[in-house]
Amino acid sequence: MEEELFGRERAQVAPGAVHVPDWLDGDRQRALLTACRDWARPPAGLRTVRTPGGGTMTARQVCLGWHWYPYAYARTVVDGDGSPVKPFPDWLGVLGRRAVSDALGPDAVPAAPYDIALINFYDGDARMGMHRDGDERADAPVVSLSLGDTCVFRFGNTATRGRPYTDVELRSGDLFVFGGPSRSAYHGVPRVRPGTGPAGLGLAGRLNITLRVSGL
Repeated sequence: MEEELFGRERAQVAPGAVHVPDWLDGDRQRALLTACRDWARPPAGLRTVRTPGGGTMTARQVCLGWHWYPYAYARTVVDGDGSPVKPFPDWLGVLGRRAVSDALGPDAVPAAPYDIALINFYDGDARMGMHRDGDERADAPVVSLSLGDTCVFRFGNTATRGRPYTDVELRSGDLFVFGGPSRSAYHGVPRVRPGTGPAGLGLAGRLNITLRVSGL
């Protein structure tokens, strides 16, 4: 990976959906990982998400700003330890706005501040089924940051969980932003590739930090 003949280039995967490889350098990845480890500690820490049908998500999650549970938001961890959700830090919102500007241009930066972070941890066996981010009341672009192991990120269409879709390889430090006509597109993670993260990062598994504007 480190000695590829041609470097990876940014790509528009769909209208309003852009992949920016290596957006976070090594220092920024390590700083973000340190923050994620702090956020994952209880109370209101990393938890297993249970669906209304009795199933469980294989990726574990911690939330900032607003607590997401299927399929709503709350100010406390209503499906966990009941603690108040951890605050959303201002610096993370600044990072999200810069991500949108770099990926989609300054005109796409939302007027309202980013105020939700969903942080998902994937071990080697974890997956995420095709879904839409539709519980917010705002249509601001979604910002996705990757740390650790490489994954296959499947980005689909707005009408169905099936084809057409595009599989994108997301590596540690990559940015993916989707908004505009792709804001309600189905997407998921069918596969994580264990042992592919940067050796110097010190993370076994994959972390995905997703930033959203609640509109709440």
